Amino acid sequence: MVTAAMVKELRERTGAGMMDCKKALEETGGDLEKAIEYLREKGLAAAAKKAGRIAAEGLVAANVEAGNKRAVLVEVNCETDFVAKTEEFGTFVNTVAEAILENSPSTVEDLLQMQVDGKTVGELVTEKIAKIGENMSIRRFELYETTEGALEAYIHGAGRIGVLVEVTGNAGDLLETAKDVAMQVAASRPEYVTREQVPAEMVEKEREILKVQAMNEGKPENIAEKMVTGRLEKFFKEICLVEQPFIREPDISVQKMLDQKQVKVLRFVRYEMGEGLQKRETDLAAEVAALQKC
Repeated sequence: MVTAAMVKELRERTGAGMMDCKKALEETGGDLEKAIEYLREKGLAAAAKKAGRIAAEGLVAANVEAGNKRAVLVEVNCETDFVAKTEEFGTFVNTVAEAILENSPSTVEDLLQMQVDGKTVGELVTEKIAKIGENMSIRRFELYETTEGALEAYIHGAGRIGVLVEVTGNAGDLLETAKDVAMQVAASRPEYVTREQVPAEMVEKEREILKVQAMNEGKPENIAEKMVTGRLEKFFKEICLVEQPFIREPDISVQKMLDQKQVKVLRFVRYEMGEGLQKRETDLAAEVAALQKC
């Protein structure tokens, strides 16, 4: 019988995950040394040792089902841009996207427990870490489903930026318009569809900042208030999709383009690979010194 103490000891000796240690002991009849060999053969111990390394490169990928009623946007990270550009990593990211569409998980944790060809997604991640030699992680995903609208995706820069958008309308070129909207989001980074969606506290905070700026410029308070009103309009044009200049025709707004097409944007999500993640810092001098000691 495999006990918690046995699992704990194996984990301490190999650095492998708790469930991997339990399975290794079960597969080897509780023999600790054989379990260690089992983990090494599977590459699981090596994977665990890489788990603490920074994974801030990777790919953003999208998968839109036929009919454009279900779609997913996902970001998977690795350590280096070199690995991110390999066909093997790209294929793996697409496998993850397909698993999300097939299983509809709510969280990354749920996704890792989903089965793909007899293995969990978590096990597939571990195997890739061991084979490729870099830490990897599924960072985030967004799964969209719609009944009335249509979904479209756009990937820019070979997986550096990805956008998923939902639109509705009667336009014959609805998906083409959706693609234009997705490209707009990728290029112009809006945060909301309309100004009505911007939280009131965010608007008020911006108003306060703009007023202080105007006052610091030496403007009288009544003039400062007028300046704030004008600058708030600029603020909305920057963060609200429909108020931005349309990238394909900058003389008109996105809203005007949508009105011409009789299309409405319901929602969007934009991922930029690695945003907010700590990047690897390389100390060349330290690396050279370390090599000389070898």
